[in-house]
Amino acid sequence: MWRRLFSKPAEAAPPDARLTPELRARIQASFDESAQDEEHFPSTIDPRIYHVKLLQEHLGPLNGKRVLDVGCGKGRFARLFQEQEPSAEMWGLDISEEMLRYVPSGIRTQAGSMTDMPFAAGFFDAAYATESLEHAVEIEKAVAEMCRVVKTRGRIAIIDKNAEQWGKLATPEWERWFTRGELERLLRKHCREVSSRFISYWEDVEPDGLFLAWLAVK
Repeated sequence: MWRRLFSKPAEAAPPDARLTPELRARIQASFDESAQDEEHFPSTIDPRIYHVKLLQEHLGPLNGKRVLDVGCGKGRFARLFQEQEPSAEMWGLDISEEMLRYVPSGIRTQAGSMTDMPFAAGFFDAAYATESLEHAVEIEKAVAEMCRVVKTRGRIAIIDKNAEQWGKLATPEWERWFTRGELERLLRKHCREVSSRFISYWEDVEPDGLFLAWLAVK
């Protein structure tokens, strides 16, 4: 929804783009400012959308597990999973401390970059990223970090946009979308099982090609 803030699609960021200190500061400032906009950056999400169901199915029962929401924003997915499975240890990582101020107190938060996560290897039982990897800039590093912090046989899920649909939505200049093969290849460097599929926001609506889900087991 936040893309309504941008007037037109930007050029796609090149695959070899670098997350320089200056670019990181611009991204952080953008999300810090946007944290005040509840309409386009909501704190909650409809639990009926297929994104939620798919994550639940792939990650499995979360009770007693430590789970990371990568690029969590205000923690809308983590909030929902915590409410449904209160014994899960939910964590949220985001570049914007202003976004993290809206995350419920029962969810542990950490400010930081997806390309250099401040967690030990194998710290989490599972991790997911919903429409956040597109902001990482250095995508290969971000995928590697996401896999690094998940333990062996832990589950990983990424939901993001299809590069073949680029231009359909307005975007900031640093954003990237992905082909199925691109993220499958990056995940296979670290994971034993990798699959992907086209998905829709609603289970009973045929996917239109915009959203993809990548599911992996380390």
